[in-house]
Amino acid sequence: MSDSIKFGGVMLDCRHAGELAAFYAEITGGEVTVPGDSWAMVTCPNGSDICFQAAPGYSPPTWPDAASSMQMHLDFDVDDLDATEARVLAAGATKYDTQPNDHCRVYADPAGHPFCLTTYATLQQQA
Repeated sequence: MSDSIKFGGVMLDCRHAGELAAFYAEITGGEVTVPGDSWAMVTCPNGSDICFQAAPGYSPPTWPDAASSMQMHLDFDVDDLDATEARVLAAGATKYDTQPNDHCRVYADPAGHPFCLTTYATLQQQA
């Protein structure tokens, strides 16, 4: 037995777990491996998991807003921001008006969680 810790995935609160799981499966090319209204899971092509749980009274964060920080967000590495943006918007994401830089774009998923599409990893490989 060891005391090691291995990151297993992330859990997002939302109103409808199954609906949000379907959104993330669509944009990542993953699969809803545990469907459900109160709890659901998506396994992404790289093997990582994103889980969703229904939370009574869920209220989405706002960004940018000093009174209501986003607290956490998901980053997705992409090769082409414009092409990937079209996919996530068609799937139901909303693009924020405020954008931080030219290699990262911030969106809200259908439940209001911020997430980013970024070419930062590609920029690092080119450096």
